[in-house]
Amino acid sequence: MFRRADKGERAGKGERLEQALEGTLAPQDPETRRLMAAAGSLAPSFARDPARIEQTRQSVMAAYLRTLNPEPARDEAGSDDGLEQVDLHRAEVELPGGGRVVISDIEEITPERLNETTAAMAEILARRARDRQS
Repeated sequence: MFRRADKGERAGKGERLEQALEGTLAPQDPETRRLMAAAGSLAPSFARDPARIEQTRQSVMAAYLRTLNPEPARDEAGSDDGLEQVDLHRAEVELPGGGRVVISDIEEITPERLNETTAAMAEILARRARDRQS
């Protein structure tokens, strides 16, 4: 007796789900809503644009062909391009607490910049030394 009632109830749920999927009945009970959500998650959410697919394929093929056939290197490459070899300025400084700092720059290192940099480095090292002691 319980089985018949159970089967009848299940048949009713199946019919309600079919009607909800067809759009003729709005789902009212929680189980039908869960089944509708599961069916919705299985449906594709977007369609792929054929033009984008072709554009992507063309980009990949162009990159592949560039890899297979690289442009030949020019003999005169890098000459007269305005980027001559730049001198690198370098200075070595002793820090107050001990240690050395090497400062390098493409611009001239002036004594004022050297003193500012040395003071900043000494301050950083002093802060770190206090952190280690606490």
